[in-house]
Amino acid sequence: MHKILFYFLCLLLVCSCSSQRKLAQKQHTASHLSSKLGFQVSPKDPLQLYQEASAWLGVPYRYGGNTKKGVDCSGLVCNIYKNVYHLSLERTVIGMYKKNCRKISRNKLKPGDLVFFNTATKRKSISHVGIYLKKNTFIHATTASGVRLSELNEPYYKKRWIKGGQVKK
Repeated sequence: MHKILFYFLCLLLVCSCSSQRKLAQKQHTASHLSSKLGFQVSPKDPLQLYQEASAWLGVPYRYGGNTKKGVDCSGLVCNIYKNVYHLSLERTVIGMYKKNCRKISRNKLKPGDLVFFNTATKRKSISHVGIYLKKNTFIHATTASGVRLSELNEPYYKKRWIKGGQVKK
């Protein structure tokens, strides 16, 4: 009986050390991502999404691009979704909006939801997409500065907002 109790306590100790180590690792990752992304990240947040998003920051814009050598807005979204959620999305902004998403309002956005805008000057249609991260922040690829973070309440994006999209899984 004492041997069984001893083995049980040893097993409990090993398991608790492992979970403590994992929690410490998640806290370290969250802290690193907080400084890189500019908003508070906790171990309970979708760390894989935030890690993948941060890995794309600074990639230059390239129309039709789909790699870290150059990417456009829909290419960025496709790559992040493939790498984080193992989902293939339509390659165009319109395709994502029409085929991949349930439309949601701005106040219902959660990390990983898509955000759609009309940034075209000559036509009135959906022309830009990003991925909502947290606290009104989204990641997207811009022609002027490549992959970057922006906020939904910036006047430029506030004026051009179309809809949010929750990806159908």
